[in-house]
Amino acid sequence: MAKTNPLETERPISRVLVANRGEIAVRVIRACRELGIGTVAVCSEVDQDALHTRLADQAVTIGPAEPGQSYLRVERLLEVARATDADAVHPGYGFLAENAGFARACQAAGLIFIGPSPEVIEQMGEKTAARAIMAEAGVPVVPGALLPDPDADGNFAAAAVREVCAGVGYPLLVKAAFGGGGKGMRLVTDPDQVVAACEGAAREALGAFGNGTVYVEKFIERPRHVEFQIFGDRHGHYVHLCERECSIQRRHQKIIEESPSPALNPALRAEMGAAAVAAAAAVEYEGAGTVEFLLDQDGGFYFLEMNTRLQVEHPVTEWVTGTDLVRAQIRVAEGRPLPWRQADITTRGHAIECRVYAEDPANGFLPSLGELLVLNEPTGPGVRVDSGVRQGDEVTMYYDPMIAKLSLHGDDRQAAIDRAVAALKSYAVLGVTTNIEYLIAILQQPVFQSGDLHTGFLAEEMPDWRSDRGADADLALAVAAVAEHTRLQQGRAGAPGTGTAAAPAATPWHELGRFRLHGLD
Repeated sequence: MAKTNPLETERPISRVLVANRGEIAVRVIRACRELGIGTVAVCSEVDQDALHTRLADQAVTIGPAEPGQSYLRVERLLEVARATDADAVHPGYGFLAENAGFARACQAAGLIFIGPSPEVIEQMGEKTAARAIMAEAGVPVVPGALLPDPDADGNFAAAAVREVCAGVGYPLLVKAAFGGGGKGMRLVTDPDQVVAACEGAAREALGAFGNGTVYVEKFIERPRHVEFQIFGDRHGHYVHLCERECSIQRRHQKIIEESPSPALNPALRAEMGAAAVAAAAAVEYEGAGTVEFLLDQDGGFYFLEMNTRLQVEHPVTEWVTGTDLVRAQIRVAEGRPLPWRQADITTRGHAIECRVYAEDPANGFLPSLGELLVLNEPTGPGVRVDSGVRQGDEVTMYYDPMIAKLSLHGDDRQAAIDRAVAALKSYAVLGVTTNIEYLIAILQQPVFQSGDLHTGFLAEEMPDWRSDRGADADLALAVAAVAEHTRLQQGRAGAPGTGTAAAPAATPWHELGRFRLHGLD
């Protein structure tokens, strides 16, 4: 594909419609503010007072709480962009971020889509096509094959399935060709179970992604999940910003990420980085993306997928490289060249990110819904909290229950771990149950601290984890009562949170003294 003349395609952005919610919307809005770019937030009816709506220059309600009637309504988003004179759209991650149809609709409406082209999103969204492109580009891929289509009743031709799977070899994974997050995935070790597994995966994929196409690939035992942050521009420049270790996963969902990976030496890092850049160049990638690899125990690595968006875990890359990836996304979308070349990318220290969820580890990690009665976030050197909520906000059934991403930076890996544990112990959340104690337990687990990680780590090392400290309902009620009392007192004295340097506004933590919800130190 021939490149257009860059001088004819540069187009400054003046106002961005942020087509998302929560912490990623907040992150984008803050980056735009630093660049002097106006912002338009969209929100559902239950998000009208959300933090991202307060930070944006304008906020427009687009529909009911259900995402399908609000954040996923392409025509409504375009209507808001036209009405507010937005000239660009940032999709964040999730929702429509990897929807080629949305990117194409933005372009057709004359809007700059802050992300790769619709064609690249389409190519990389279909995993079998992505594998073929990567293999042609010389990027190692896991041995695998596409299965024949099932019949109208969703049944596969058993003989054809067994033949394909025997060629790949056991154990193997059945995977959805469109989608991710563990949906439409089955591990098969017994050839007698493979047909039923393929049919079950196809049904699940159809329900989750609207497409039941599945393929099989060789199962790599105890692999690490290592991904490389890539960036490209329309001038033909491509770089990687080193790797992130994402092996700590629960049900195929990452919960702790770090950079650099404790598994990579300089030679392997250079080899994997070169493969990631080759992947970006193969599709003429523009903007921020991620090339994900499986790394086996012998140092072999294989292309897993390319995420055509900003990753949830991008803060750890920003910590160690000293870059601002959202700022770079916007500048590249304007048609400007990348602000770095590969030789400019260096790293310093170690960073770890923990995803703090409103969920109950003792109850199958079910979401914990309710009002955030107390929210006291950690602060200090090397501590960053990316959050889209405030004290008093509510965790609802409609959206992902992530409260925040806590990321930490230290001089080395142990320093980053120690800082993460200390920060989590000072992270106070009341009103919902969280996974904070679980995160602390992972970080303090001796095998984790040794760096001997793999994607099955939690199932292998912590299968039956339970909190050492049982829930104290009376204590929780007492703290909630203090929080409510303080809120009422503040309401009588003036606006919530008001105070002076000499007499700061009271909080429950002033009245409780040295009490800490986590750690009790």
